[in-house]
Amino acid sequence: MIEIREVLSRKEQKIFATFNYKMYRNVPYAVPDLITDELDSFNMKKNPAYDYCDVKQYLAYKNGKCVGRIAAIVSKAANEKWDTKRIRFSRVDFIDDYEVSAALFNAVEEYGRSCGLTQIHGPLGFSDMDQQGMLVEGFKEPGMFITIYNHPYYIKHLEKLGYVKDIDWVEYKVMLPDKPNERIKKLSHAVLRRFKLTLVEPKTRNEIKSYLPQVFRVINICYKDLYGTVELTKAQIMKYYKEFILLINPEYVKFLVDERGELVAFGLGMPSLNEAVKRSRARLFPFGWYRLLRAPKAKAEVLDLYLVGVIPSMQNKGLTAVLLNSMSNVAAKNGIVHAETGPELETNHQVQALWKHFETVQHKRRRCWVKNL
Repeated sequence: MIEIREVLSRKEQKIFATFNYKMYRNVPYAVPDLITDELDSFNMKKNPAYDYCDVKQYLAYKNGKCVGRIAAIVSKAANEKWDTKRIRFSRVDFIDDYEVSAALFNAVEEYGRSCGLTQIHGPLGFSDMDQQGMLVEGFKEPGMFITIYNHPYYIKHLEKLGYVKDIDWVEYKVMLPDKPNERIKKLSHAVLRRFKLTLVEPKTRNEIKSYLPQVFRVINICYKDLYGTVELTKAQIMKYYKEFILLINPEYVKFLVDERGELVAFGLGMPSLNEAVKRSRARLFPFGWYRLLRAPKAKAEVLDLYLVGVIPSMQNKGLTAVLLNSMSNVAAKNGIVHAETGPELETNHQVQALWKHFETVQHKRRRCWVKNL
């Protein structure tokens, strides 16, 4: 018999936060979540998304052993923006046992019904900056620090439970040239001249910090129509800034500003943190913090492309070519062989067009599932 327990105590929070790492620690393609980040995400005093989200967490037990977890998130901001009555499922993991998965999802579905909601979808987080999308292709490809890894059997479980595809994200491996691409170089110079733009290449994290308000302004503007997004609040912006600023290598941060000094586009990449996180066993202490702080400057073969944003009025004008040209030149100098794009909506052809000047392979796919309650 399966027992579902709502997470209420600190001990249960720790079990919830560590479950994913324990389940996947021997899977070479999985990159664990930092346990401290997970604990903070489900702490209403530390996660400002609780201002507009109602949250519950559940653990599944079989014969006294924890065999699964799931979170339920009611984003009132998302439901208001998109005129929906949906509950999100998040952080879902379970052993290959239909009784376990059915019990976990039933807990979230019942909670959704009690809130008067009519649909459930996910996996999604508190915001678009969180991990989202269940892996449905590319199980033998290395994951990313910002993405979810799950076993292939999850797909059959979701289908058996009545879930269907709502939308997919795709990911690309982008082969980077080992020397400057003259065609992209000429295009970049032409774009800068034509639109009177300046490429800013920060040398320090303090320089990056000064652009922070403008970066998130651009994110809120250019991501606003993407699936399930809600505008980030000032408190959320500071939360994500504090989480990532020490991990950023300024060499892979690029800004484009206009004549007035206004930010019109940005790009953020980072040498892969995979090995540092795995070697730290998802923990910052005692030595995880040291490995993570070194990772952005350590020699790597893979560059993770986290964010690219261009304000709507300047899209389709070659600005991304400028950002990627500068980033790929630094990558070539540092011996990086290829880049990972991270999830892109399959319907977002504008973003996928960013890689048209590079050799690419679409090697992973993630899915957001939906079901009527």
